[in-house]
Amino acid sequence: MKTMKAVVMTGPNSPWQVQDVPVPVVEAGQVLVKVYASGMCYTDVWATQGYGGDIYPQTPGHEVVGEVVEVGAGVRSRRVGDRVGTTWVQSSCGRCPYCRESRPLSGQTAMNCEAPRTTGFAAQGGHAQYIAVSAEGTVLLPDGLSYVDAAPMMCAGYTTWSGLRDAAPQPNEKIAVLGIGGLGHVALQFSKACGFETIAITHSADKHALARQLGADHVVASGKELKDIGGADVLLVTTNAFSSAEEAMAGLRVDGRIVLCGLDFSQPFSISSEGVPFHMMRQRVIGSTHGGQHYLSEVLNLAATGKVKPLVETFALDQATEAYDRLASGKMRFRGVFLPWGEAAQRST
Repeated sequence: MKTMKAVVMTGPNSPWQVQDVPVPVVEAGQVLVKVYASGMCYTDVWATQGYGGDIYPQTPGHEVVGEVVEVGAGVRSRRVGDRVGTTWVQSSCGRCPYCRESRPLSGQTAMNCEAPRTTGFAAQGGHAQYIAVSAEGTVLLPDGLSYVDAAPMMCAGYTTWSGLRDAAPQPNEKIAVLGIGGLGHVALQFSKACGFETIAITHSADKHALARQLGADHVVASGKELKDIGGADVLLVTTNAFSSAEEAMAGLRVDGRIVLCGLDFSQPFSISSEGVPFHMMRQRVIGSTHGGQHYLSEVLNLAATGKVKPLVETFALDQATEAYDRLASGKMRFRGVFLPWGEAAQRST
């Protein structure tokens, strides 16, 4: 039996281990992908801490890109040699109320299915040399987009772009991005690429210059400072600190939309009762996540044209412990990416 190297979560709050495990067997409807890059999301930390349930042992990672090396029975949409990425939610159950309304088939995400096949949770993740995934949960990568740049687009890019699209900003509206980290540094670039006046909100003084390089027209440290420069129509929350989001709402204008792209399991999001009541400002709170593969295609095309480029740290699988420590401590600048076959394996076409 062929084996491969893979990062394995062995239990809640247990260190990641690199193990030799069997190469996954490709079932009908699936493809086997040789993983060239796998991005690290903070969700990997939550899964390791037990928030994903008792899924151990399991390989984390859902920002997965690589090359199709085997095609399962019944697959017609993918061929050996295709450069692909796979989404967090690969496929839906087809039987729950959400699926019975044919929502996944109408272009909406399968994430709201009650029993989806999820990469790194219900199914093996991408921090490994190979992964078997549902063919329907893959997208073709554009020519010219390298694997290392494509990987963060599969979640960090997908998430923030979906949030921006769901907010439906209009011409002359202003976009504020809260949190200039793994998601926020990409969101700034998306907003600027679309021509919006873009404001970065960060408490980190060392990120001010970089935020401007990434497209921010203004950089502020708080909702009060945001209000002082005229406020914003859309507030993209890319941090998992909802307390900061609540404070930043002080700078949200009339008819403004606050879009929650991050997750915070430690506290609920709440709205302050200070100042003018929220409903009298006609403001809206939008929960947003992966919004469908049509959004993901837009993300990948923007990255392929060079209008958006993630800032990454790369790691070999054998550096899993170091990578996890940087991710969990918030020291990762800005997206960590595993390269299971090394730098030499990277290519863009």
